[in-house]
Amino acid sequence: MFTAGIITVSDKGSRGEREDTSGTAVIGLLEDATFRVTDYDIVPDELDIIRDKLITLVDDKNIDLIVTTGGTGVSPRDVTPDATLEVIEKEIPGMAEAMRRESMAKTPHAMISRAVVGMRKQSLIINLPGSPKGAHENLSVLLPALKHAIEKIKGDQSDCAV
Repeated sequence: MFTAGIITVSDKGSRGEREDTSGTAVIGLLEDATFRVTDYDIVPDELDIIRDKLITLVDDKNIDLIVTTGGTGVSPRDVTPDATLEVIEKEIPGMAEAMRRESMAKTPHAMISRAVVGMRKQSLIINLPGSPKGAHENLSVLLPALKHAIEKIKGDQSDCAV
């Protein structure tokens, strides 16, 4: 069983002015997929705070999968992808492309998503949109490949053929 950490990025959520429904949706989806959610936090849209939280979850807590929700768009406060790009060692563009492709079938607004997916050390980091529906839909697209991706990131040498 892999571990997971959830970071909801929301100024209002971090101040207690808004209930976090996207983070809780992600927790439910991951637990249904047999991930053990060990960390969950709501942080403001501040690049340094997001970056430091990602580093802590990977470097100090060795979490296998870190999922962020929120801050992936183009508004001035949307800095989650920027923080993620500062900490990942390798980007995994196919996963981000798969999320955008699926979302584009539902809304043209998906094309302004800046969400990224990448790896740091032996952890996978995924940026999801902040809406519960968008977070659920985007993560659902990736679920079939998540465990295999994490196994490979951790050094699994077995063949990838199915």
